[in-house]
Amino acid sequence: MTKLPPTTITFIKLIIHLISIGTLTYLYFLIDSNRLGADPVKEMIHFLGKTGLNFLLITLAITPLSKRLKQPLLGCLKRVLGLYSFAWISLHLTAFLWLELDWQVKFLFDEVIKRPYLTLGMIAWIILLLLSITSLNAIKKRMKKSWCTLHRWIYVAVLLGAIHYYWSVKSGLIEPTIYFVICLVLLSERRHYFKSLLKPFFKSRKKILT
Repeated sequence: MTKLPPTTITFIKLIIHLISIGTLTYLYFLIDSNRLGADPVKEMIHFLGKTGLNFLLITLAITPLSKRLKQPLLGCLKRVLGLYSFAWISLHLTAFLWLELDWQVKFLFDEVIKRPYLTLGMIAWIILLLLSITSLNAIKKRMKKSWCTLHRWIYVAVLLGAIHYYWSVKSGLIEPTIYFVICLVLLSERRHYFKSLLKPFFKSRKKILT
């Protein structure tokens, strides 16, 4: 298979930018034309969160896709997709803090404690915040091997995000279930990595049993 040239990757990045801008424009249209349903605040918060989760899942899909297509340059898309996922999820959090809590930060901590699904969402956002800050090349060079270790926490963030979405929906569980299944499929693509993490545990357990 012919490898993609760098110009094609640049073009794909441009498409990603246009899709994100177009999605934000579409949301503005829905708000401006009162097409967000009976509870527009709730729908807008869900729209922002779901868009962030979409970008996060696509980010996770890049590595297995690049391996199957034998296109290593596709890996260059992970940073822009990851940053967009963080941006959308930050908008999701901002909309919740603004429209639901009226910027009362103290209520945010109360809500996070009272609602476990909000706790999971907040943990996922903190992980993505750390990954976004350390996505700069200068920081990546300084962190060296520890950078890869930190950025594998995206697996935790996407799983928490999928559970957060499933748990936050009171009815109509088909869509969040689909998202959760997609998340598990993408994580199963990293099963060799997870097995390597668990290998020392099974070794120590075997020694205890013997």
